[in-house]
Amino acid sequence: MIYGYARVSTEGQTLEAQLDALRAAGAEKIFQEKVSGAVTNRPQLVKLLATLQPGDLVLITRLDRLARSTRDLLNALDRISSAGAGFRSLAEVWADTTTAHGRLMVTVLGGIAEFERELIQARTREGRTRARERGVAFGRPGKLTPHQKREALARKAAGEPVREIARSYAVSHSTISRLKP
Repeated sequence: MIYGYARVSTEGQTLEAQLDALRAAGAEKIFQEKVSGAVTNRPQLVKLLATLQPGDLVLITRLDRLARSTRDLLNALDRISSAGAGFRSLAEVWADTTTAHGRLMVTVLGGIAEFERELIQARTREGRTRARERGVAFGRPGKLTPHQKREALARKAAGEPVREIARSYAVSHSTISRLKP
């Protein structure tokens, strides 16, 4: 089965040119929507991806109709190939996973994206390490100030019920129970 996917960003735009091109290219069923590419929830795209069977083909008129970034494109192509389906863009002839050249181009793009992702992760790790060395505290800030902690511990040692102490600081009783002298 050959499926088409057409999308425009605003209500004022028309899908007609895309629909005509997809029909001329042999699309038997076309999923269409009017929604911004920045929106991650595109119901018709989700429905299309869920419909795919091995041997199906997804046609689009241009890559920007399917994805807003390389990462989005690679994620969509992964979902399509995982279903055993092919992919082809009418405007970008190199984006055709039904040919050896197209698969090569998508693989190269995927490798570049993975390399970029690893560089970002390495820089993030280095930044965290430097921040820890400077004494930056990570995680959620504590609910109680050091003074409140000392006060709560003293009240707890004096025998006051943990739940009452917690209520007076507007925290959970487990926050008070976990306090260490």
